[in-house]
Amino acid sequence: MTSLWGGRFEKDMDDIVKKFNASIAFDKRMYNNDIDGSIAHVTMLGQQGIVTKEEADKIIEGLEIIRKRISNGEIQFTVEDEDIHMGIESRLIAQIGDTGKKLHTARSRNDQCQVDLRLYVKDEIKEILHRLYYLESVILEKAEKYADKITIGFTHIQHAQPITIGFIFMAYFQMFRRDIERVLDCYERMNLCPLGACALAGTTLPTNRHTTAGLLDFAGPTENAMDSVSDRDYSIEFLSAASISMMHLSRWAEEFVWWNSSEFSYIAIDDSFCTGSSIMPQKKNPDMAELLRGKVGRVYGDLMQMLTIMKGTPLAYNKDFQEDKESLFDAIDTWKASVQIFAKMLENTEFRMDQIEKHLSKGFLNATDIAEHFAKQGIPFREAHEIVGKMVKTCEVKECDFEDLTEVELQSIDSRVTKESLGDISIKACVDARVSFGGTAPTEVRRQIKVGQEWLDGLDIEVQ
Repeated sequence: MTSLWGGRFEKDMDDIVKKFNASIAFDKRMYNNDIDGSIAHVTMLGQQGIVTKEEADKIIEGLEIIRKRISNGEIQFTVEDEDIHMGIESRLIAQIGDTGKKLHTARSRNDQCQVDLRLYVKDEIKEILHRLYYLESVILEKAEKYADKITIGFTHIQHAQPITIGFIFMAYFQMFRRDIERVLDCYERMNLCPLGACALAGTTLPTNRHTTAGLLDFAGPTENAMDSVSDRDYSIEFLSAASISMMHLSRWAEEFVWWNSSEFSYIAIDDSFCTGSSIMPQKKNPDMAELLRGKVGRVYGDLMQMLTIMKGTPLAYNKDFQEDKESLFDAIDTWKASVQIFAKMLENTEFRMDQIEKHLSKGFLNATDIAEHFAKQGIPFREAHEIVGKMVKTCEVKECDFEDLTEVELQSIDSRVTKESLGDISIKACVDARVSFGGTAPTEVRRQIKVGQEWLDGLDIEVQ
């Protein structure tokens, strides 16, 4: 097979070089985007009189036939095709003859591969946003269901304060909200069309890049041709957003692993999201949560690979840039699958309140609330903090709870403290009282749910 770029060469590429140089094995997934870009390009060429309308129509008809043949599995690509761009163009020429050779007028593979990739990532962003939207919907449903159900809040993996389970859900809601906002922001920045930048310096032909951008549903053309073919910032930004979002999934997956353990037993994950042991028949392993916890490493690696590829590459195009796709494709596939599986696992997980309640009496969860209660009575908070610390120490020695301390013991700690001054220090009372903005009280959690639902409902469905 003679290469479409081989005019100045006397020798064909060595077979091992062909394999090393080819990207068709992974960039063939962009065939629809490549054909869309080519159709927009030749439409513009026809409108500008660079090719005739008849030639443009013939090329478009040929491209649509090739699209259908690829979709039907009739076309199988090999390393001889080199990449998806050459693979489609060579078949177009074989199918319609010399007219097909006019398709590549006023463009280069440098801008062609860029428009393909941007179109591909834009499509994938829409799918990722759909999945994040679904995840947020599940979170809101669960948050409402558990808005007044009390559990333990941790710091340093130690019992800290009583909180509601709905409060935990809304904490993660905020993380994934930021993920959605980052992706929308990334989408807006990448929504510029590089097609027509050519190799690096534009063209002498009377093209109209605004027409091409409009046909491909971009906000407009990229501003500088040299930057257009060498820019991979949008990929790096996308991978950064993916890495942050995967980190959020990994954090929650870690908590699922804890909560599922025998030591906690806080949750019951549906059997369909767990596996058993090949040797221990009693085991029900939270494998999906563990896999999600580990998948983040792949996406971190994808980001690091892209950053490393771009480091030190001079303007404009360099062959290094061919390595930009596999890491991006891997991150897209991993992120999409991870969000989907986590949302479904979350939907099919329930909290075991009977088990959680056994733990609520441990760790003096209401200590901070007692200190704040004393502060409301006029005791300076630092003194109140010290008083409660002494109460904790006394309880540890006696192996009892705050409620079990006698009047004498309280007075020996501080003369301002009495049974009456303690007030209602039940766990429920402590949770209900935390009504500060963003707090854990059920009333405040339900306000957060309402605000979250309004934000979710207001998202642009076209980009979700």
